[in-house]
Amino acid sequence: MTATGATWRNWGRTESVRPLRVERPATAEAVQRAVASAAASGLPIKPVGSGHSFTGIAVAPGVQLDMTGVSGVIDADVATGRVTLGAGTRLHELPEMLAPYGLALANMGDIDRQTISGATSTGTHGTGLGFGGLATQIVAARLVTGTGELITVSETERPELLPAVRLGLGALGVLVDVTLQLVPRYVLHAVEKPEPLGEVLDAWEERVRAADHFEFYWFPHTEAALTKTNTRLPGDAPRRPLGRLSRWVDDELLANGAYRGVCALGTVAPGVVPAFARQVEKLTGDRDFADFSPKVYITNRTVRFREMEYAVPLEAVPAAMREVRELIERKGWRISFPIEVRAAASDDNWLSTAHGRESGYIAVHRYYREDPTEYFAAVEAIMRGYGGRPHWGKMHSRDAESLREVYPRFDDFLRVRDELDPERRFANPYLDRVLGA
Repeated sequence: MTATGATWRNWGRTESVRPLRVERPATAEAVQRAVASAAASGLPIKPVGSGHSFTGIAVAPGVQLDMTGVSGVIDADVATGRVTLGAGTRLHELPEMLAPYGLALANMGDIDRQTISGATSTGTHGTGLGFGGLATQIVAARLVTGTGELITVSETERPELLPAVRLGLGALGVLVDVTLQLVPRYVLHAVEKPEPLGEVLDAWEERVRAADHFEFYWFPHTEAALTKTNTRLPGDAPRRPLGRLSRWVDDELLANGAYRGVCALGTVAPGVVPAFARQVEKLTGDRDFADFSPKVYITNRTVRFREMEYAVPLEAVPAAMREVRELIERKGWRISFPIEVRAAASDDNWLSTAHGRESGYIAVHRYYREDPTEYFAAVEAIMRGYGGRPHWGKMHSRDAESLREVYPRFDDFLRVRDELDPERRFANPYLDRVLGA
């Protein structure tokens, strides 16, 4: 199906474009036809997921591919735990799709609006030193290359391409489907509580190594971190879900409703931010519950924001966080959004932010009606001092020359790009900046 493109905007309202046309393929063959047609017209072509990247990675000024029709479970093998999903499958659809097979993702982030192909292609991750990002769960993929060829990359077919294709930034081809290595459905025991920030930073490595999944949030202008510690339990373990009223008060009334109002007020009266942050410190945390993993990992975020996230060596997190805190105090900024700190295992995907090293992640945010430029630039300078690597789907200013310095296999990735997309059919301004034209 082809349509004239309306204006497309991403969720964070940092990018917009009016594509020359939009195509909605429902099969791999339709994707091939779309790529061939774009090539015949001399147009660039790109798939778009759910628009949750804050960068312009999905911006398609030529032909935009809406992959909604290529979704769902294509094949499932309960014995091996391997499931093939259409590239346009949304993460929030997975719990219901996978329930009949008794399977689940090994790890997740805290937002589930993305497509599986968008999440893996940009390096989406959760937290937990025993687990890599979502892309590490890919064992096979089919994609349409820039020449219109449909290829399979797996452990047995062109396996040398897997470290590039698993996390390909949309630069190597249009993913049609991916096969994931899943795990038996499991329960998470969640303990959330406020703790002194200094103590959490002092014990960072010990805490993150001791827990299956550990992370914390720090509201600038306060002394406390909200820690989240999740322990994996078998799928038949007793569950103690949050009550509907409790979840509504915590996740909707406080985390979204009241928070939206204060963020809006903070744009015109920044002085209210520190007092609000201290109230949040008192009202949030202190939860202990157990539920199936997606219901613990995921939070509902309706307050629109902008985000930058950097991966640094795991052991650098405390020092980097203390520098960020000193920066905010020195500048006198009023920052209404918390800083989120997580961790992930080292992996072998060439453009993974955790390539070759255990990584800590520090994410900073600003309300979408506030200008993040000065804050993000200053934090980015700190992260670069620790050899930081920016999340590909979140705001940053890095270019190909500087990224080559922190990714040892950067040029290997470019060689694969030259092979699979020699005419740069999938290029856009963002990829030109971070990979070179």
